[in-house]
Amino acid sequence: MTHTPRTPDTPVATDTSRLFEPAGLGTLTLPNRLVMAPMTRNRATADGVPQPMMATYYAQRASAGLIIAEAATPNAVGQTYPHITAIHDDAHVAGWRRVTDAVAAAGGRMFLQLQHGGRVGHPDTSGLTPVAPSPVPLPETLHTPGGRKDAVVPREMTTEEIRSTVADFAAAARRALDAGFAGVEVHSANGYLLHQFLGRNTNRRTDAYGGPVTGRIRFVVEVVRAVADAIGPERTGLRVSPGNTVNGMDEGDTGSIYPALVDALADSGLAYLHLGYADPDQPLFHELRAAWPGTLIANPVLPRDAVPADGGLREAGRLLAAGADLIALGRPFLANPDLVERLRTGAPLNPVREAYLMYVGGETGYTDYPALADA
Repeated sequence: MTHTPRTPDTPVATDTSRLFEPAGLGTLTLPNRLVMAPMTRNRATADGVPQPMMATYYAQRASAGLIIAEAATPNAVGQTYPHITAIHDDAHVAGWRRVTDAVAAAGGRMFLQLQHGGRVGHPDTSGLTPVAPSPVPLPETLHTPGGRKDAVVPREMTTEEIRSTVADFAAAARRALDAGFAGVEVHSANGYLLHQFLGRNTNRRTDAYGGPVTGRIRFVVEVVRAVADAIGPERTGLRVSPGNTVNGMDEGDTGSIYPALVDALADSGLAYLHLGYADPDQPLFHELRAAWPGTLIANPVLPRDAVPADGGLREAGRLLAAGADLIALGRPFLANPDLVERLRTGAPLNPVREAYLMYVGGETGYTDYPALADA
């Protein structure tokens, strides 16, 4: 696949008709180019097993071209917050199988995001001391079963623990296919473990996994290649969000890290590269688009406190014109189970009910958003 580079000052069209056209992705044929972005909702059991309501939630949104299911941890120490999902034992596989079966019955397709929290975790949640590239604590409180608490100092990973974590990601990917997913997305964004290896403020190692850019990208490259070897590159995606400062991140050299990472994986045949907070006005977006030979999923910058009236259509059009192949939307899908139809027809959108977003459990604000047919 060849893409023509575009400079930030080139006029950007906003035609969105391509959003509703079919597209190929690895082994899949997608009915449209709209992707439901992964969004943690904290509706699993305390030990990470998806609950039946999750099957309903995802099946309601099966008209998305692709659903990337919320982050699932590949091992116990990687757990971030209470009631997030996991994919490291048979109970997790069985729970997710109920979800993927429901989505398939509704005509949908799913990838599963794999996420290790690294320093974003707490012993009160996982029962374990978090691990990270370096013993640098999260500079903020985080949610635990007992409420918000100060973060603890993580334990620096040994070389052997790094190797075993790479193996855990590969094993989790195999389990995801056993659970009925079409593939997985490796999460290297939002301040979690893989992102922590990329950042200069979180990675102070002096061994082969730290120091210069080539060292700091090494862990991410090893995880992605191990996953691709385990399940096939056409079933493997990677999510990054260059310059993202969430969870106390300060990469320091964003403009060097991501071109190097993309270059290291450009020949791997991955299903896609997923750019979070994608902005077609930024030169780095165009540099990465030109360097990445395969499918690019772009998640636009949208307001965090509201679903825009157009559901993100304008930004989607700008990103398609700038070279994106698929568009991932988060909150618009969260509040609108039939988002594809609403965007296609120009129907009004449901607002997000923030009070029921996370940590509250239950179906309120989760599976009870009305579809157009319910009006």
